[in-house]
Amino acid sequence: MGTQPLRQDQQQNLADDLLARAARAGAERADCVLIESVDVSTSCRMGKQEELERSESVAVGLRVWVGQKAAIASASDFATASLDELASRAVSMARVATDDPYSGLAAEELWARDIPDLDLYDPREPSAETLLDMAKAAEDAALSVKGITNSEGADAYYGTHCVTLAHSGGWRGSYLSSDLSLSVCVIAGKGDGMERDYEYAMAAHLEDLPSPETIGIAAAERTVRRLKPRKIATRQIPVLFEPRVGKGLIGAFAGAISGAAVARGSTYLKSKMGEQLFAPGLRLIDDPLIKRGQGSHPFDGEGVRVQKRAIVEDGRLLTWLLDLRSAAQLGLTTTGHASRGLASPPSPSSSNFYMEAGSLSPAELMKDITLGLYVTDTFGSGVNNVTGDYSQGASGFLIENGELTVPVAEITIAGHMLEAYKRLTPANDLEFKYATNVPTLRVDGLTVAGN
Repeated sequence: MGTQPLRQDQQQNLADDLLARAARAGAERADCVLIESVDVSTSCRMGKQEELERSESVAVGLRVWVGQKAAIASASDFATASLDELASRAVSMARVATDDPYSGLAAEELWARDIPDLDLYDPREPSAETLLDMAKAAEDAALSVKGITNSEGADAYYGTHCVTLAHSGGWRGSYLSSDLSLSVCVIAGKGDGMERDYEYAMAAHLEDLPSPETIGIAAAERTVRRLKPRKIATRQIPVLFEPRVGKGLIGAFAGAISGAAVARGSTYLKSKMGEQLFAPGLRLIDDPLIKRGQGSHPFDGEGVRVQKRAIVEDGRLLTWLLDLRSAAQLGLTTTGHASRGLASPPSPSSSNFYMEAGSLSPAELMKDITLGLYVTDTFGSGVNNVTGDYSQGASGFLIENGELTVPVAEITIAGHMLEAYKRLTPANDLEFKYATNVPTLRVDGLTVAGN
């Protein structure tokens, strides 16, 4: 079945009405965000349906200012009396809040004037039966692979979202998006020798999602090749991170260059603007305008225009990720990276954040390694963004004389990110699957703790 188009015009009218109510209640400035969502999810295990959920919601978050005092309130009831109460409650909260001289509305020259169509919305809602069939097909494909002995289940999801943002300065905008995902997790081996792994995929449009069979077989093959892992002795060796693991390192870097963290002084990169952090030639890009991108949006959470930006150019850090508040604290201009929730103020975050591909294939990257590690899974804390220390449990495969050999497990990888960045080399296998994407990464000199 299909859903009716989500109501952008009605949302914008409601936003205008709510801003007017806030002004009548005493707000000197205000902005609001409305989010309407439809979510459908289902799961199965060993061929039997376990869960089926469908939810529909509409909610609004209202932020108001009285002088330099600000407050936020949210609601999901749109009756006239409820909206009046929401506006009155937000203004009352603002009057007793502490002054915040850094928060405010975007100046007109920063507004997103042209709202691009990024093709983020697939209106063809798959039925619950279709989603269940997808999950079953993925699990069946995984269970058909020799060596798979059990399943932890498969999940399929479809959601649509209509987002409208408006503020009392006169700007408003809205856009539609959809999300689809499919995942499966299976087990190989028996008793103490069991191993598990998974595969998943996400897309804005159903046609961009890999087939269930492709996802299931990939999950199974990943699981089977982990059987009978060994331990390795503690040493410093080159480490390769497969893309779905390596993206965690770059995601942590995005958090460490958040303007909010820099303004608080709570990041190890707070004094590194303009410095050479990575090898010459390396580039990190943030691009919210990728069509059908997982992190795409046509404007930021404060109505500011967005654009593709080089965050690291030729290995040098060029900019923080800034919203209006953190930019004001640092004496800079917002970079259009505000992300907004219903009940919390905007804060900076990345969109489609990626490291550009290098020139060598993964096989060529490991060709000169006598002994190294290829990481396929990690768990635990990861990067401490205050200190830059890195420590994470991991499993993967030994690299011996340039080739992947035996599986290894129960190891810990450790180092410091400033040193890791200097010794990081990207492969040429970049693919855009998530909101944060990297090619295979090689980092020399990390400490691998085992036996």
